[in-house]
Amino acid sequence: MKREDFYMLKENIIYFDNGATTLKPKVLGEAISEYYNEYSANAHRGDYDISLKVDAMYEEARESVKNFINAEKSKEIIFTSGSTDSLNKIIFGYFKYHLKKDDEVLLTKSEHASNVLPWFELQEEVGIKVNYIPLNEHLEVTMENVKNSITDKTKVISIAHITNVVGDIRPLKEIIEYAHERGILVNVDGAQSVPHIKTDVQELDTDFLSFSAHKMCGPTGVGVLYGKEELLKNTRPIIFGGGMNASYQEDGTRVYDDLPSLLEAGTPNIAGVIGFGKVLEYLNNIGIENIEKKEQELKEYALNKFTEIPNMIVYNDYTKSGIIAFNIKDIFAQDLAIYLNNYGICVRAGNHCSKILKDEIGIKNTCRASFYFYNTKEEIDKFVEVLKNPNMKNEII
Repeated sequence: MKREDFYMLKENIIYFDNGATTLKPKVLGEAISEYYNEYSANAHRGDYDISLKVDAMYEEARESVKNFINAEKSKEIIFTSGSTDSLNKIIFGYFKYHLKKDDEVLLTKSEHASNVLPWFELQEEVGIKVNYIPLNEHLEVTMENVKNSITDKTKVISIAHITNVVGDIRPLKEIIEYAHERGILVNVDGAQSVPHIKTDVQELDTDFLSFSAHKMCGPTGVGVLYGKEELLKNTRPIIFGGGMNASYQEDGTRVYDDLPSLLEAGTPNIAGVIGFGKVLEYLNNIGIENIEKKEQELKEYALNKFTEIPNMIVYNDYTKSGIIAFNIKDIFAQDLAIYLNNYGICVRAGNHCSKILKDEIGIKNTCRASFYFYNTKEEIDKFVEVLKNPNMKNEII
């Protein structure tokens, strides 16, 4: 599917590290080059033609993001440098000022570091309590465990819609509905979900959502923070400077702009944002439902083929996303990844920025294969063939 649009797929590689970042289609490079070569002015700074064109293209990209996740208003879309930046902006710009000592925030032990470490900082700074929703035997979040974890002190549930190692798709709509009935806000890490499954923020009724462009064929250095308008209005900037203020005086009197400018201080990654807008058009033409279907087919095919591999251990064969966490018995994960690289196969190895998942999964390091719409069953066949190699251990040693 669309493999001809990716220059890197001509380099004789098999790219199974889409959970880390995806490959980039030609349309992205073309849009970025056009900006730098033809109308490279700043955004929202000038009154001349090429600057006004930048403004139009930049806001067109914001509108594309709004439509992609079905936000109600464009002002609810804040451009950031990535999911990590988005999560930090909300945790330190909103929750820092709306939580108090002993308020509880619920996470899971399969969260990415970006949805854990900021809360640890807030725990130390404000005195909140971080606790965890247990995972079931398949490393999934269940509504029963969510309900059993909530206390009268729970004020926030902050979870990934899809996790980056286990790849479980959480029952997010049900979690949000149950949380809102109890006055609990829900902060969603959408880095692994927005690129792969339909995400409708109004249908979900999520309070905040963060995701990155580079995990969905877009550029690095661009992310999105979505928040309901009334919540974003009460979010304090954590970065101050040009582009977010209406006026200021020598005595310290200052007036800040409205959303979205309030939370977008400084010159942004203009070329990246414009390029991301074009990528969203590209993904819309493919169809997010088709992307989800293709990934599920690839995962099912891979899991069936993996039964042919001696000593193969799969940790998340029950989950529905295009992520597979695995090891080969008695082979260190990084050694296996290096071995696969010798055959042009790219996978991730390590703890995948989920360092407390070991408490649930029982092992610190795994290999991870993660699929996207341009991957094929033929690539999986080659992958399996290499892993069935009877001389594999000798080649690793």
